[in-house]
Order: sequence, then structure tokens, then C-alpha cells
Amino acid sequence: MDPASLHWKSDLDNVDWDALSHLYRIAPLGEKKPEDLKVSFGNSRYTCLVFAGDTLVGAGRALADGVDCSYLCDVAVHPDYQGIGLGKAIIERLRDLSAGHRKIILYANPGKEGFYAKLGFRRMLTAMAIFANQQRAAQTGLVAED
Repeated sequence: MDPASLHWKSDLDNVDWDALSHLYRIAPLGEKKPEDLKVSFGNSRYTCLVFAGDTLVGAGRALADGVDCSYLCDVAVHPDYQGIGLGKAIIERLRDLSAGHRKIILYANPGKEGFYAKLGFRRMLTAMAIFANQQRAAQTGLVAED
């Protein structure tokens, strides 16, 4: 299946936030509460929702200020649609929407850096982060343990 044959939506009209929460759970990208997703997607400059018929099969968003920085995040693909280029297509669409910003940033799950490098992203040497659960972030390889 070609990602272009799916239905792409960028507005948040009539979003089923429970379905989006379910997508993150099965992707698997963890628990994201429907009410939290409504806030985070609502506060994002760019959003992508991808449907196969009525089924939500992909999502992503970018926080952006319009000039300096766009942060691509929360990209998820339904397990039945992984491996067809849908994740790549979502990242490319968000990257293209973010064109004109001085920098486009994302952080990769450990082991996925090569995937993003193929899309033009380069490793940052000075990135720093504070996570709500610093211990888990260190255990999963998102931050270096001190």
C-alpha cells in the first residue's frame, strides 16, 4: 500500500481523541491520555492525521514558532501499516511544512537515528533535556546517565 493512497488530514475537526490515544498505545509509543493529546495537538502549529477508511493509522505533529524552531514529535504508525513508508511520509510532510524555520528538530528513539539521518537530520552534539521521569529516560537510552 502506498501512503499517498491513504486519507491525510491536517485539521483537528472531529478528531476521535480516544482513537489517537489507542494508536500511540499500539504503535507502541506508550500511554498518552486522550485529553492530553487534545491539548498537545491543539497547541501544535502543524498536525498530520492519516486514515485508512475510518481507521486512524498514522499521526504526527510539529510545535513551531513560525521563524526560528520547529520540533517534530509524536509520530506514530499503526502496526498494520508499519513498513510501507508511512512514518517517513509523515516526517517528510511535517519537515516540508516546517521549511523556512532556521532549525527543525526531533529526538529519535535509541536505534532509530539512521532512519532520521536518511531524511536529512543530523546528530546534535549539544542537545540537553529534562524529562519528567529522568530515571526512565536514562534507562531507555534517551539521556546519558551521570
